[in-house]
Amino acid sequence: MEWKTRITDLLNIKYPIIQGGLAHLAYSDLAAAVSNAGGLGQITAMSLNNPDELREEIRRVKTLTDQPFGVNFAIGQHGRPFTDFLDIAIEEKVPVVTMTGGNPVPFFEHLKGVDVKTLVLVAAKRQAIKAEKLGADAVMVVGQEGGGHLGRDDVGTMVLIPQVVDAVSIPVVASGGIGDGRGLMAALSLGAEGIEMGTRFIATKECVHASDVYKNRLVEGTETDTAVIKRTIGAPARVIANPWTDQILAIEEENGGYERLKDFISGEANKQYIYNGNENEGFGWAGQVMGLIKDIPTVDALFKKMIGDAEDIRSKWS
Repeated sequence: MEWKTRITDLLNIKYPIIQGGLAHLAYSDLAAAVSNAGGLGQITAMSLNNPDELREEIRRVKTLTDQPFGVNFAIGQHGRPFTDFLDIAIEEKVPVVTMTGGNPVPFFEHLKGVDVKTLVLVAAKRQAIKAEKLGADAVMVVGQEGGGHLGRDDVGTMVLIPQVVDAVSIPVVASGGIGDGRGLMAALSLGAEGIEMGTRFIATKECVHASDVYKNRLVEGTETDTAVIKRTIGAPARVIANPWTDQILAIEEENGGYERLKDFISGEANKQYIYNGNENEGFGWAGQVMGLIKDIPTVDALFKKMIGDAEDIRSKWS
């Protein structure tokens, strides 16, 4: 069966499946594997130390795949300038760039006149409308089930996606709570033209930077084993619940504020868990979809299972 949507046409990919930005994890091995499997793989830019490292990652992806890939810019979560990194993506003629968090206006101003496809991750209808007005080619819309940073309105994917589809004319990509072929078909039935998955791609062989502890926790855990941190500082984000996140929530219950939280929610604390598996010194992002994750396959095997299951559903519907 063909999987032709406006997203597959826009991004020149076989299947309407996009790999999320995945801070400190989305590098060349994973990005190339996703692109080779027929989706859109991505490199995370702002987790790298400097623009030269991004150039190296981009060039390595090009040696591993001849398929389209993207670079994700989490511009609102790292507190440092992104333009030097974006210039590298432009110089290296990356076909797709995506933006997460922060004010998208400078992002689009910097890309004026550049031949690149732009996607913006949003968590509310109003944000999607703004992204379209700024010139985004598509929006990725994350419901409150998702991992990492979420919207403040606690609206689930099932309700949010149709609202955004009705509000914008550009293609909509669904994110949050999606991890198999059933999720892909559900998203398409809601009017989305593709999906973005983050947590599911962590539990794959090619996500080489993720610790076995992290991956195994995604397999063994359930949808109730997550927690939302950082609500009290206006940046809610979903994580795997562990002793470290218990401390974060305790500080928030006391209205401790950013100064008391900053060491607990830092990138270094994130890396302590995702790289080293130390749940007493760090945390890992994860969505409720961890309740659907039962194995750690190769990316290619994951795609084949997802598409096979989705095609079975399509056959039944027809």
